Amino acid sequence: MRVIPLTLLALYMTLCGCDEKSAPPATTRNAIPSDPDLAQIYVNSCQLCHANPAANAPLTGDRQAWEPRIRQGADTLLDHAINGYNGMPPMGQCVECTEEQFLQLIGFMADQPLPQ
Repeated sequence: MRVIPLTLLALYMTLCGCDEKSAPPATTRNAIPSDPDLAQIYVNSCQLCHANPAANAPLTGDRQAWEPRIRQGADTLLDHAINGYNGMPPMGQCVECTEEQFLQLIGFMADQPLPQ
């Protein structure tokens, strides 16, 4: 049996694009809403999951991951944010957020406008 050093295997996977799916977009790691109030909510409630690939949540700025969700419409996304959905907790860990704030945060994370 032939043993390949892990560093060579990791380099090969990176170069061949095999690891692209797990690499978050560059905008994910540093993205913060420009509005200070939304930025605080994002950092306290959203960022833990939406900037962490291991959380399996759609990553902030990853339009491809958000696209099928956006097509569901603002009402469905708002319902999921308020009532929880799959691994997302109800109220997205922001019990004081308004519906408008949720919609603004979803639009920010999706990096695209929400259809009404």
